[in-house]
Amino acid sequence: MSDINVLVLMGGPDAEREISLKSGAMIAAALREAGGFIVHEQIIDKPTSTELRALPGDVIFPVLHGPFGEGGPLQEIMEADGRPYVGSRPRASRIAMDKISSKLFARTAGIRTPPARILVAGEPCDLEMPVIVKPIDDGSSVGVRRCFDAAQFAAARAELEVKHPRLMAEKLIVGREITVGILERDLLPMIEVVTSQEFYDFSAKYERADTQYILDPVLAPEVQAEIAYASRTIYERIGCRDVARVDFMVDEAGAWFLEINSMPGMTDHSLVPKAAAHAGIAFPKMCARLVEKSLARMKGNHRMARNAVNAGSSGATDATSASTESHVAPEAASEGASEGNTATMTRDQSGAQDQTND
Repeated sequence: MSDINVLVLMGGPDAEREISLKSGAMIAAALREAGGFIVHEQIIDKPTSTELRALPGDVIFPVLHGPFGEGGPLQEIMEADGRPYVGSRPRASRIAMDKISSKLFARTAGIRTPPARILVAGEPCDLEMPVIVKPIDDGSSVGVRRCFDAAQFAAARAELEVKHPRLMAEKLIVGREITVGILERDLLPMIEVVTSQEFYDFSAKYERADTQYILDPVLAPEVQAEIAYASRTIYERIGCRDVARVDFMVDEAGAWFLEINSMPGMTDHSLVPKAAAHAGIAFPKMCARLVEKSLARMKGNHRMARNAVNAGSSGATDATSASTESHVAPEAASEGASEGNTATMTRDQSGAQDQTND
């Protein structure tokens, strides 16, 4: 069997570009170490479909973080390109990147998530302090501010509204930070993050050497079960695939879902590689597994298409077409419903969220 040509995309226009470059370099090195791959590393900004199509590779491994690279636009371009790629499809990527959308999915599944408000410029927010202010659709460690009084809240809004047109305020949960990696629907060991910083910000996440990562932390059995159920449920309901990371805070009430990352970091500080290694999955093996999975998925889709054609020629076109549509429909069929829910979570909807979570 000939080597598989893999195009590793990294960089992008978003705030975590430098992290993406580190993640991409590590994935490229891991695939070379795994063997059986010819790796093409490509630093990109915002390529067009034509520009992407001109790049070599049988399968694409995009490792970008942020609204463009992780939140749907790049996924749309890769869909148009037609080659198999690692990671979630456009709709799931958009929902996962949008913290309000992912909260709505959690809430409708009965999963506890902190009360939140969309911040409209110039309008007050009725959440009681303390709160977290953060961009709705950026990386988990980008532009996060903790506010304990009205003055801090006003300063955070004024600072962040300059760069981020969509902000949200979220009730601050004080407790233990727990994260769960998901690899092809399998839950990886839980990790507790302990930092000397006020919270797990960009510095604690990527720069500091004193951040502690406790694998398989001691948690009450019911809290472990709650986190496992919430992680898998959100991943599946949003429609993520291949790999993700789900973040929680745990206090005396239990686990609180914060967000889901559809393309988590892959640096030497990153949590999914740590959890996979703890589960006995070395990083080269994990990267190879993701590439092979995406190729197998494309072959499976081609078989379905051939079966549909064959069935059509024997008079069973309608039944096969219906079966095929049911397989691919979640990406398109619920698109409008999801975006409608997001759009309507304004001041009226946020009150209902408080009822659910308080």
